[in-house]
Amino acid sequence: MGTLTGKTALVTGGSRGIGRAIALRLAAEGADVALCARQVEAAQAVVGELQALGVRALARQVDVALTTPAGALIEAVLAEWGKLDILVNNAGITRDNLLLRMSEEEWDAVLDTNLKGAFNCCKAAARAMVKARSGRIINISSVVGLMGNAGQANYAASKAGLIGFTKSLARELASRSITANVVAPGLVPETGMTGGLGEKAMEQLRSQIPLGRPGLPEDVAHAVAFLASEQAGYITGQVLCVDGGMVM
Repeated sequence: MGTLTGKTALVTGGSRGIGRAIALRLAAEGADVALCARQVEAAQAVVGELQALGVRALARQVDVALTTPAGALIEAVLAEWGKLDILVNNAGITRDNLLLRMSEEEWDAVLDTNLKGAFNCCKAAARAMVKARSGRIINISSVVGLMGNAGQANYAASKAGLIGFTKSLARELASRSITANVVAPGLVPETGMTGGLGEKAMEQLRSQIPLGRPGLPEDVAHAVAFLASEQAGYITGQVLCVDGGMVM
């Protein structure tokens, strides 16, 4: 039996990259996994991979930046499985630009998806978790939220906001045995989230990694699986950097 056998999980932005790796890792530990994405076809492909691991899985096409659809997503999981034990807010986008060139649309799109999306899902999920007096909330931030990055003021603001948001959740929900933590990945090229940075910026980031290599989506997924487990029951309000030492 895996460490998450009998648990149910929801991973937002679960169709590719880090989100897909997280969904597969949770399923490998025995959790039933729901996932959402803006493109349902990609999400359905991951459902097949999850089911091949012997767990239940479902996918929904949802834009988590929209309050009503995000709430309906949580309700769909509860209706299907009767509970939600683990929420992983991974959905995120970039709209890279220098501040003086950044449009209001580029700012709003990133903050709405990356930060408001987590707010929408956490608010809906917390009601069920409070009633159950248990739960794990894991928000995927970024080392960019800790150190900043030129050309990503909107992304950095959203990821830094997730950290403060999560620490506040941890304080509000601790009395109901609900933990809330952050995983902050470093440079993970395979996710597509760094595609707009350019090779020069990418090389500069690589030079800042003491372990000498970029990360893999699976590196992040292992950390999430630990924080979702019973073994992490006394850890809350923390930021776990999975970054090869970039911001030690």
